[in-house]
Amino acid sequence: MARAFSIEDQNLSKSIVSSRTKDFTDIDLAFVAKPAGDLFKKIDAAAVKQAVKNLLLTTRGEKPFQPNFGSNLNSALFSLDTEFDPEYIQDLMAESIENYEPRARVLSIAVEQIPERNTLNASITFQVVNTQEIVTVDVSLARLR
Repeated sequence: MARAFSIEDQNLSKSIVSSRTKDFTDIDLAFVAKPAGDLFKKIDAAAVKQAVKNLLLTTRGEKPFQPNFGSNLNSALFSLDTEFDPEYIQDLMAESIENYEPRARVLSIAVEQIPERNTLNASITFQVVNTQEIVTVDVSLARLR
């Protein structure tokens, strides 16, 4: 005799508890092939770290069909000589991560300006969602001319 395991049938002998942990996986953007021919993958915190860095280095309008994806950090490079506002840059980064990377929860953002090199360095610390793992991503933006 088959036993139906559903609450509606009222014939569960005990409660069934199942949990599934979902791994975060992305393709490694180095595109290095394994000896078997497949590509390497980034898993969990490494995948989220790569995604956050790519998100911050993507200019809005650069991704097809998603004009608001990314951050406008490159536009901040043109104002480094005149008025540098670290809070504005921190807000740009936090907003982009909050809107487009649900696997990360921002804990802190530190921004440093190096005016003689026309460079902006940022350090973003975040927690990977559903884990206790805390990751730091360093992003460096430099004006070419």
